[in-house]
Amino acid sequence: MASPTFRSPEEFRAVMDRVFRMMSEDPDMGPKLHAADVPQRFAFFDVDLVVNIRPTLPGEPGNLHWEWSDDVAWEPRVRMEMSADTANRYFQGKESIALAIARRRIRTSGDVKAALTLIPITKPVHAAFTAVVDAEYPHLKVG
Repeated sequence: MASPTFRSPEEFRAVMDRVFRMMSEDPDMGPKLHAADVPQRFAFFDVDLVVNIRPTLPGEPGNLHWEWSDDVAWEPRVRMEMSADTANRYFQGKESIALAIARRRIRTSGDVKAALTLIPITKPVHAAFTAVVDAEYPHLKVG
């Protein structure tokens, strides 16, 4: 079976914006991710996109703030580079971050240990994201 593929970088960005919004607005996940305070930079080499994410500052809505740019006013504690497919698999609960790092599907630098502490916090997004994929992006479904 062929690997699920995003139709364009724009579709990938729109889908990831939904994921980040779900995590930021979730009443359990959002505050925990904010409190963890682990700014991250993700590079998705196959769609040529970079996103930087940090906790919101006082006065900003939600719990997370992200910008699709490297021109940001903060430094990430951890950097990860992966394909859009790896990100899709992870957010559907089909990719282990630790295993993907070990197999070099995700390249990392910085405080990787801090990033790994976020995995249990973000686990509830898998079911929510999979429901969005099922309803709106069936071509991205991972078996």
